[in-house]
Amino acid sequence: MKAVVMAGGEGTRLRPMTANQPKPLLPVVNRPIMEHVLRLLKRHGVTETVVTVQFLAALVRNYFGDGDELGMSLQYAIEDVPLGTAGSVKNAAARLRDGRFLVISGDALTDIDLTDMIRSHRETGALVTIGLKRVPNPLEFGIVIVDEAGRVQRFLEKPTWGQVFSDTVNTGIYVMEPEVLGDVPAGEPADWSADVFPRLLERGAPIYGYVAEGYWEDVGSHGSYLKAQADALSGKVRLDIGGFEVSPGVWVAGSASVEPDAVLKGPLFVGEYAKVEAGAELREYTVLGNNAVVREGAFLHRAVVHDNVYLGPGTHLRGCVIGKSTDVMSGARIEENAVIGDECVIEAEAYVSSGVKIYPFKTIEAGAVVNTSVIWESRGQRNLFGPRGVSGLVNVEITPELCVRLASAYATTLRKGEHVVISRDSSLAARALKRAVIGALTASAINVDDLEAAPLPVARFHAARGTAAGGVALRTTAGDPQSVDIVIMDDRGADLPPGSQRKLERVFSRQEFRRAFPGEIAELTYPARAVEDYTRELLSRVDMTGVRGMKVVADCAGGTSSLVLPRLLGRAGIEVLTVNAVLDDLSPTETLAERRRDLQRLAELVSSSRAAFGVRFDPVGERIALVDEQGQLISEERALLVVLDLVAAERRSGQVALPVTTTRVAEQVCRFHGVQVQWTSTAVDALTSAAAGPGMIFAGDGRGGFVVPEFSPAIDGLAAFMRLLGLVARTRLSLSQIDARIPVARMLKRTIPTQWAAKGAVMRSVIEAAESGDGHRIDTTDGVRVVGDDGSWVLILPAATEPATDLWAEAADVDTAQLLIERWARVVEEAT
Repeated sequence: MKAVVMAGGEGTRLRPMTANQPKPLLPVVNRPIMEHVLRLLKRHGVTETVVTVQFLAALVRNYFGDGDELGMSLQYAIEDVPLGTAGSVKNAAARLRDGRFLVISGDALTDIDLTDMIRSHRETGALVTIGLKRVPNPLEFGIVIVDEAGRVQRFLEKPTWGQVFSDTVNTGIYVMEPEVLGDVPAGEPADWSADVFPRLLERGAPIYGYVAEGYWEDVGSHGSYLKAQADALSGKVRLDIGGFEVSPGVWVAGSASVEPDAVLKGPLFVGEYAKVEAGAELREYTVLGNNAVVREGAFLHRAVVHDNVYLGPGTHLRGCVIGKSTDVMSGARIEENAVIGDECVIEAEAYVSSGVKIYPFKTIEAGAVVNTSVIWESRGQRNLFGPRGVSGLVNVEITPELCVRLASAYATTLRKGEHVVISRDSSLAARALKRAVIGALTASAINVDDLEAAPLPVARFHAARGTAAGGVALRTTAGDPQSVDIVIMDDRGADLPPGSQRKLERVFSRQEFRRAFPGEIAELTYPARAVEDYTRELLSRVDMTGVRGMKVVADCAGGTSSLVLPRLLGRAGIEVLTVNAVLDDLSPTETLAERRRDLQRLAELVSSSRAAFGVRFDPVGERIALVDEQGQLISEERALLVVLDLVAAERRSGQVALPVTTTRVAEQVCRFHGVQVQWTSTAVDALTSAAAGPGMIFAGDGRGGFVVPEFSPAIDGLAAFMRLLGLVARTRLSLSQIDARIPVARMLKRTIPTQWAAKGAVMRSVIEAAESGDGHRIDTTDGVRVVGDDGSWVLILPAATEPATDLWAEAADVDTAQLLIERWARVVEEAT
């Protein structure tokens, strides 16, 4: 006996789940509904099946193929236009004329006893036997009224309560004799219950009903979809659930990874290769798709999560559906009956209200509260570039595929045959992703000079040399071992300026990538003396007078600075105690606690060894932290002032570049030594651009980043350390003495959540409030800086990569600064 599985439905009521896949492919406990139907047919001995397809037919055919994996034989009947329930079966008539056949929907979940239904059909001698099911609310179904012998008397499609004369509804499961197809017009839309069966009844054809006792659920709405998942987990429907029942009702696939400290309260299902971290909690009726990741602190209850979904730390999902390949970032919350489509990004701390539908390929901004469905608009798709380059979670946001697209876009902005420098930190992720970048660059006719593992300043140095057009560096995000940054540089070795970023983003988003012809494929080379060239040039540019015999302690943090530092210090004749000088590919970054621990150890070593000072590099050698000769950590803000004082005291003229967020104590230090300050914006390339100007003697960002203009306009921790050695050696004061003579800064900072769409209104309100005040001076170098007559000031600056507004305030005392920041915080909050 053959079967016809009707799989052509669009499932419009189930959108956005069915926005880019047909309804029969919707997963129930990680298997498409239609697969459960096919497995049911096989259990009852029906292995030859014709599948009728129309909407996104190729997806159904690609998934099931010829049915061999299920031990079945599948053929397909394709409809050019929707033909209805009867028309679709008529379209497959050529394969059904040799005997009775069974018709079943591919998008209803059931375990009805098909063998008994076929037996009943045979015994009654029916032309058609209709599968019936008693339901409590028959309004949404076609009611079938039968007599005592089971013979059908009447059909009612979608009745009102006044027409409900029975609770037996049509399940869409039929056993038919082939003669029935003669009553269905060819090539025309026709429905069994509305068109064909009533005509057969009129002429007295034997149509019988079979009242089934098994489970049946028409998965036609979001509510019924969630109910079907819960019923499957509860055992109300007999399904083949893969995996192992590790505890009552808790099903886990064999390849899944569930940490012992994760909380699992069944019934629930964890799919193949899924990962559940310690501290995550999965509650009743949760289904976790294949390859899904659930980070620590996440909470799921009655949540259906499709394949390849990432759930960040502290996410909260309750009674919702998450489409495949969607990323839900840390702290996001998704409420009851919300549905998130495929390949969406729900950014950190976003809140999706109950019943909201987010259609595929949308991004919900961080901190947003979404109360209405997002269908057409993108809701603030974030920029590709952030303050650290292109950043994201490894194999979630930053994948090999993205690296290929990004590198291809970068190559397209360059001329064929140009050279690009590439480097990485010590991490395994950066090593793997770098290979994807190299492949895309060379395939786009861009020659690659691979420095392999190298400090970021070394890569910047070589990118700025005459033969290179730019560079790419891959590094682990500071403080987050799960994430990686891709830093793209221009021919100055600096981060791409905003204009170049926008050009690259346009190529990236349009995917208008250039490809090389076979004869144009570029070369990959490994420069032999990259570190030697860097150290030779640095030592020739930086004044190292007086450093011989000096004692210092240096902590390389297990990073790439350990590849360069021995050559630098060896040639300078310095006595140095070096710690953590071995590359650590398993811990390429550090947590805040680990950083504090290592800084404390560094302080103890400096104090006990009576060194002049201690320095700790970040893992890529770009930024440094300082410890004075007494073993006291110098904060980043104070370190900027100390180094600034040393430089200004020695040079006595020139300019320094500082971001507008720097304390104005820096201005006092410079004025004392006859040096001028050039204030810059906080944009990525602003400090580098300013440092390249004439007369520049120093630049710093207040976050451990220092620029040595006589060597390079880029932030360089190694160059800053070497320059600091010379400055300390030639001064008569220690770092603690210099720190003690610099006035104390009394500056406060506050961050206020602000939706992206409200930022413009916030800044307009700030400008209006500032212009209405007496005695105020307004500076718009970056954001709005309001300066009072007494020198106190406040800076209001929209955050570039987050839905927030940052405020800085500085005054003669902390109380005044507190009053100032509170006053302007109210202005910002009232405008949001």
